[in-house]
Amino acid sequence: MRNIHFHVVTKVLLLSFIFTATQLSAATSQELEEDCPPISNATNLQQTQLIQRLTHVCRYDRLERPIEYGQNGERLPVTVRARIYVYFLQNLNSDLLQFKMHALLQLSFNDSRLAYKELKRHDNIIGQKHLSERLWLPHIFFANERDSSILGTDEKDVLTSISPEGRVVISQRLQATLYCYMNFKKFPFDEQFCSTVLESWMYNKTEMVLKWEMYSPISFDPEMHLTEYNMQSFWYNETIVNSDGINLRHGSFVGNYSSLSFTVHLTRETGFYLLDYFLPSMMIVAISWVSFWLQADQSPPRIMLGTSTMLSFITLSSSQTKALPKVSYIKVSEIWFLGCTFFIFGSMVEFAFVNTIWRRKENVELKKVNSKYIVKASLTPRPTRRDMNKNNLSRTRSCSSLDNITSSTESVLKGHSNPGFNNYLTVHNLPIITTECADTASVTSERHSNGTDHVVNIDKDGGYDVNGKDKEEMADHTTFTTMTPQEIAMWIDRRSRFLFPVMFLAFNALYWTFVYCF
Repeated sequence: MRNIHFHVVTKVLLLSFIFTATQLSAATSQELEEDCPPISNATNLQQTQLIQRLTHVCRYDRLERPIEYGQNGERLPVTVRARIYVYFLQNLNSDLLQFKMHALLQLSFNDSRLAYKELKRHDNIIGQKHLSERLWLPHIFFANERDSSILGTDEKDVLTSISPEGRVVISQRLQATLYCYMNFKKFPFDEQFCSTVLESWMYNKTEMVLKWEMYSPISFDPEMHLTEYNMQSFWYNETIVNSDGINLRHGSFVGNYSSLSFTVHLTRETGFYLLDYFLPSMMIVAISWVSFWLQADQSPPRIMLGTSTMLSFITLSSSQTKALPKVSYIKVSEIWFLGCTFFIFGSMVEFAFVNTIWRRKENVELKKVNSKYIVKASLTPRPTRRDMNKNNLSRTRSCSSLDNITSSTESVLKGHSNPGFNNYLTVHNLPIITTECADTASVTSERHSNGTDHVVNIDKDGGYDVNGKDKEEMADHTTFTTMTPQEIAMWIDRRSRFLFPVMFLAFNALYWTFVYCF
């Protein structure tokens, strides 16, 4: 009986041990399964379960970039391809040198750790923000951004897709305010080139390379329109950016970083400026010429017209340039402003000039009635010949030596000889000149019958006689004309009516040739 009891106890203990070992083995296998869940039954798993098992810590480290090896066994950098779809582009802010863009940024890369094609499952895994948070993502930023953010909510505007081959596509809608250097030398006929620059932040070119998609990397919404600008063209580029210890472009990291950029070529619409600035300024300049048809002594209307046109043009110009930054170079619009200001100011100066001439009291003698002599006489008025004779009679300069010469000349003319004073000049075929006072001189000449000597007499009364002709006959050859100051003022106004428009047309020809040809 004792042996039987011993065998029973032994069997019970053995069975208990076997059962305990079985339970321990099952628990251990369950713990191992929970630490690294299998993916062999991927076809029976839901997308959430599948992505949880694919990204489990035993298989996936989201801090580690995807691993790719070359033919020689070296580790290759991850190639990230980008595509941008722009569906809104705001007008350039000329004052702040920036523009706003709403776009869809799409990044794609291969991650072999997420491939599940061999598990006989062929549908893509699609998720939103929560899916992208479980994956390794390339850290890319806008190098020329002022501000950027994801549009809408995080769940709504981020789309993540994983293909069975392990191709990861991240799409996100974002808005960005980007810096754009603008050149206003030809404003408002300027052309601007604004770029969008994407760069890698954490990984240099030995670890990650950015490239544009093979087909249609940049596209725009066909319904997108700009009010002030016209997009002529765009182009894209792939470059390498260097970051050193001085240029902390990427924080404290030093190296060469991959960069992508695309540039849009924008031209300003000029219709607004032609109708609201250039055409009104032409009319204002033309209105300033109305003063040429007003009489020179009508000071109030001419002054009011000149000042009102000047103030109106300055107000018009200031309204067009107040939105522009204060730059040091000269813009095309400023050249137009200076040219129109010159013509308006010139009409006011012309009025001051003719008004001054109008108020003169003395007539002006002109040798010829043409522009040269009229302008010269207007700028430097001279007294008449009668006033000159009066002034000459009052002079105190001595002419005694000339009197002796005159007396000797008179004796020669009468046929008498004076042995004491033979002070005359006898030259063959040249006149003998005698005078009493050079300031009141007029010349007469007489040729002797032998035809050998000429004697020219300069007397006091202003007459002269050459070869027997009296003073009245020679006086017919003078062309002096007397004009009143009022006639000169009206003559200048008549010329200004033609000169100012012609000069303004020439200025316009040069200006518009430069704008559209250079």
